[in-house]
Amino acid sequence: MICITIANQKGGVGKTTTAINVGTALAATGLRVLLLDLDPQGNASTGLGIGRNDRERSTYDLLLGDTSLQEAAIPTQVPLLDIVPATVDLSGAEIELIEFDARTHRLDRALQRGGERWDVILVDCPPSLGLLTVNAMVAAHALLVPLQCEFFALEGLSQLLTTVEQIRGRFNPGLSILGVVLTMYDRRNRLTDQVSDDVRSVLGRVVFDTVIPRNVRLSEAPSHGMPALIYDHRCAGSEAYIALAREVIGRLPKLAEAA
Repeated sequence: MICITIANQKGGVGKTTTAINVGTALAATGLRVLLLDLDPQGNASTGLGIGRNDRERSTYDLLLGDTSLQEAAIPTQVPLLDIVPATVDLSGAEIELIEFDARTHRLDRALQRGGERWDVILVDCPPSLGLLTVNAMVAAHALLVPLQCEFFALEGLSQLLTTVEQIRGRFNPGLSILGVVLTMYDRRNRLTDQVSDDVRSVLGRVVFDTVIPRNVRLSEAPSHGMPALIYDHRCAGSEAYIALAREVIGRLPKLAEAA
């Protein structure tokens, strides 16, 4: 099992869209995929068609030790793609977890006790660098960072990379950066090209070749409770996420063997 955490402390950069569609694309290759919705807003759960009444067990219960990974995971409409949904209860989890020993390792322990059922686990993080995201980084083998093509992108990325170094030093020395994916790319906007050039000049090969364009279909799909790859697999956004999934597999040899 390989755990990939999808994180960026800035909201609105495409974390959830990336988690849903990369997960769908990986499942389409034959990999068994589990998506953990670690955002109290529960957008990944909604985007995969999981209604509020269908979330009997959630990532909140998983972190508090009230359920196992096997019990909390439920199937989605996408073959080979399961999800542990999120509920609003998760918004209070960071305060409740303070009372636990090894509070930064709650998710890691849960995955170690039941993650072997899947080939890859994707964790969709909230837009912060709090205890939930720290748990996701401690549990992860690799970090995937969606980065919006805007002026302040590099400033926020610097803070995230500092946090990654702290996690490596204190909790998870094996955490690697799988890559940075540029999202909401608009070729008509000169600033977009400038930000892209700046990010690539600073990070080099860490940045994925694939860029995710601004695309209406990507925005519409969640309201229908399905990934864009199912809603409209021919749209530019879907094609981009399929290409990104290929790059992800290429950067993780173990996934390439399993696919």
